[in-house]
Amino acid sequence: MSRSDWVGQLLKTIDNMDAEAFAAFLAKDVSFRFGNAEPVAGKAAVREAVEGFFGSIKGMRHEVASVLADDDAVSFHGTVTYTRHDSSSLTVPFADFLSVRGELITEYLIFMDASQLHE
Repeated sequence: MSRSDWVGQLLKTIDNMDAEAFAAFLAKDVSFRFGNAEPVAGKAAVREAVEGFFGSIKGMRHEVASVLADDDAVSFHGTVTYTRHDSSSLTVPFADFLSVRGELITEYLIFMDASQLHE
């Protein structure tokens, strides 16, 4: 499977807000940081953090502009539209940088400004 297809599958699990399917992409020793939040370490802790975030919104949809990859790193960027529980939405640019070991993510860094999401 190409890395672009792999990223598409990853983002599908995220857009479906399926924390369990998302966790299947993670190595046991994964490190995860969303924006300027504190990093979260370990697969179970990341799954729990992501599940909490999913519960804070009604939905989301990623649109990827570009994917760059080699054997142990993947980066992609685009826009993400969040739907709040009141059905209003916020669209912001994002850039994600992943370190990978085979098909598993060992480091997941999300760069974006989500400060207006929960206003």
